Amino acid sequence: MQNKVLILDHGSQYTQLLARRVRELDVYCEIHPFSAAAKFAGDPSVRGVILSGSPASVFDPGAPDTNLKGLQGKVPVLGVCYGAQLLAKRAGGEVVRSTVREYGRVFLDNIHQEQPLFVGIHPGTQVWMSHGDSIVKASDSMEIMAGTHTVPVAAFRLKGEDTFGVQFHPEVFHSTDGLKLLRNFVIEVCNCPAEHSPRAFVDESIETLSAQLGSDHVVLALSGGVDSSVAAMLLDRAIGKNLHCIFVDNGLLRKGEYAQVLESYRHMGLNIKGVDASARFLDALKGLDDPEAKRKAIGRTFIEVFDAEAKRISNIKWLAQGTIYPDVIESVSVHGPSVTIKSHHNVGGLPAQMNLKVVEPLRSLFKDEVRRVGRALGLDPAILGRHPFPGPGLAIRILGDITPEKVTLLQEVDHIFISELRAAGLYDQVWQAGAILLPVRSVGVMGDERTYENAVALRAVSSTDGMTADWCHLPYETLARISNSIINQVKGVNRVVYDISSKPPATIEWE
Repeated sequence: MQNKVLILDHGSQYTQLLARRVRELDVYCEIHPFSAAAKFAGDPSVRGVILSGSPASVFDPGAPDTNLKGLQGKVPVLGVCYGAQLLAKRAGGEVVRSTVREYGRVFLDNIHQEQPLFVGIHPGTQVWMSHGDSIVKASDSMEIMAGTHTVPVAAFRLKGEDTFGVQFHPEVFHSTDGLKLLRNFVIEVCNCPAEHSPRAFVDESIETLSAQLGSDHVVLALSGGVDSSVAAMLLDRAIGKNLHCIFVDNGLLRKGEYAQVLESYRHMGLNIKGVDASARFLDALKGLDDPEAKRKAIGRTFIEVFDAEAKRISNIKWLAQGTIYPDVIESVSVHGPSVTIKSHHNVGGLPAQMNLKVVEPLRSLFKDEVRRVGRALGLDPAILGRHPFPGPGLAIRILGDITPEKVTLLQEVDHIFISELRAAGLYDQVWQAGAILLPVRSVGVMGDERTYENAVALRAVSSTDGMTADWCHLPYETLARISNSIINQVKGVNRVVYDISSKPPATIEWE
């Protein structure tokens, strides 16, 4: 039984960040919709509960009304923002709609440092507020632990129990002592052991996978990315040559990537087969320009190719996938089925005729945790440090229809961009980078001739897990050198632009 902190999600944009902060403390936690709270009542593995924020007001009809029976009073509870307002309202505190929405950096005063949540946190500490309701008065059953110049009840505790509420967001970077507050709650109040380390995860996973799979044979599609590579290493340690890896070239990879990655995997000792299906994928994409249609065509073709290759291997009983935790929780909405932003290549899509059981060694990990586990496993740094690359590859970086000529052109542009980032020592400072071929032609002048050729956009972002991202402020000199190299070396391109959009409101990829 693994001890855990339960995070009940009310729809906050920061819920995943909250979980990641708890994981940084080497404490295991899980996110579940607020509506699932009742099923954890009396669960001995739950050592504490955190109630997330929400875009809703406690006064909204149909606002999340979490059932904490069997949890509150039995284990420590921490309400964050909306979670705090919900707890305060139930305890008889006065919660009102804010006349002025408090948003951004504020400073706590009147901190009660004797309270376990605020041990080691001093008055004047900066916190991040983002709420439309305010707790303006505590009831007799509440103790005020801290306030701000505009919010008298910024933090409180219910008398006689380890139930706390904070109106600010301790999980965000701008709350300077936020991680300390979470540590106080998780480690000290909940008494959760810090046992969720990468090394512990590796040892436990290998033991679990060995017991689960026994002598069964498993097939895994490798992509060259960190997730599938770490999954492969764990499975290889657990079942050795009974793991059969397939690396498919869909014709949409970066320049030279298929041969390079395949060789890296062979050096790692993995039992791997490479399959060149590029012509088949490009044929399936012919004439398609809608992003979702392209994704579905690639997904369908991949399943067909992978299914055919898997059938060539005898005694396969399991399909392994590199699914990670954001893939899992994004498919579970707080209020029901999620709105589909784009098809995902890991969740769903398994053909029924394969008749295989699924094993997902990484489904409990965030992206940054996967990298730490990969480091603990000794994964090749060239793969461990690779930028994320979309499952559909360059197909969603070519806006409009796909042709072999466009793929070759973009591969050359991308190769120059990435090579220049490496040469400038900037590659490892960027979370993800790539080039986009725009469905735009522009007038230019080369020599004494007028040209009318393609425009490309460069994209480089900083992030931790891809949920949010900011554009990288690359040096002008580097951008100038990249632009000149692309225009001089890639025939068919006469204009280069740089994308300075953050996520949100934009996405990292353009399609």
